[in-house]
Amino acid sequence: MTLGWKLRNLLERKILHMDMDAFFASVEQHDNPSFRGKPVIVGADPRGRGVVSTCSYEARKYGVHSAQPIKEAYRLCPQGIFLPVRGGRYTEVSRSIMHLLAEYTPLIEPLSLDEAFLDLTASQQIFGLAESIGKRIIEEIQNKLGLSASVGIAPNKFLAKLASDLQKPHGFVVITPENVHEILERLGVEKLWGVGPKTAETLHGLGIGTIGELRQTSPQVLADSLGELGLQLYELAYGHDERPVTPNESVKSIGHEITFQVDTEDHQFLVGVLLWLCDQVARRLRQNDVKGRVITIKLRDSNFKTLTKRSTFDEPTDFEEAIYHEALKLFERIPKAACKVRLIGVSVSDFENKSRAQLGLFETESPLPEKDLTKLHQTIDKLRDRFGERIITKGTILQVQNQVGEKNERHEP
Repeated sequence: MTLGWKLRNLLERKILHMDMDAFFASVEQHDNPSFRGKPVIVGADPRGRGVVSTCSYEARKYGVHSAQPIKEAYRLCPQGIFLPVRGGRYTEVSRSIMHLLAEYTPLIEPLSLDEAFLDLTASQQIFGLAESIGKRIIEEIQNKLGLSASVGIAPNKFLAKLASDLQKPHGFVVITPENVHEILERLGVEKLWGVGPKTAETLHGLGIGTIGELRQTSPQVLADSLGELGLQLYELAYGHDERPVTPNESVKSIGHEITFQVDTEDHQFLVGVLLWLCDQVARRLRQNDVKGRVITIKLRDSNFKTLTKRSTFDEPTDFEEAIYHEALKLFERIPKAACKVRLIGVSVSDFENKSRAQLGLFETESPLPEKDLTKLHQTIDKLRDRFGERIITKGTILQVQNQVGEKNERHEP
């Protein structure tokens, strides 16, 4: 297998990945200039049990990072400025960023509020080389919004995202067929999509610490140790990724999943995480003004075996109560082997416009009439937009968020 790309048309693609630098914290520093140059930590009251959502680069010098228990962040940086999440404000700024990106191509795939893929292959005929467009995007975000972004450009999504992370903050990296070998060779395997601490430990046990070493390993050895994931990692190690940039209007499902840093068999904890995921999926459905008819849940065990179950609602929904009610039934139907769970996910698909009636879903599951439940969710959504996700939430979800923060410490790119 060569280090290049399998097909010529893939070689000619120009994919850009834009990733804002410490987005939430940077917005806070922009809105309050007195915070600039100071350690800003966004997420929760340091006297509580929450976790860090993000933090400024000044705070990172003290060892603070995202998903860290807030009390630990306070211990490391007591002089930090601790702020609540302002979801509505970040969404507002994100819309401005996406509007700016849309000036260069309609092929935009947002990954979150602060990052997106752009396919600039055709845009070069109008705006010049992709490299020039990338530099212009960084400058415009800085000049128009007062924020810093990092950009990576490559022939595919995996390499573009990897490139945007190599020189943060305010980074600009281009990966080409000529330099891909040099860039990938010495990077740790943790840079590959799908490699968390557990997978990294398995690879290290095989004597594989870098992407270059993984590339020299037999695909059969990887498959024997990691299953299908091993073969996927082998492809990524050669820079292969054929996935297209998928604009929002082409998205067929909305889902959330979480990979635990420590595999678990705690049934109560898993059920709590399931509730949290359903809450997040329902909120995104409402934000996108759609309802879904099909629900799918996914589990991946410690042996990297993936199990899925799905079912169909009688009527499309955007209520977390309905989604969770069905997700829990599916969860209980999945056979639980002796091995532990490393990933759990929930997604909803088969969308319909909200104008469709939603009938009969809560005759037994909810004490509230549907119209009252709709108003309740609208009110909660507005409060979360303005004051942050944790301003009003179920106690079970809050507890799970804290546990996940303790178990899933993961540094923000």
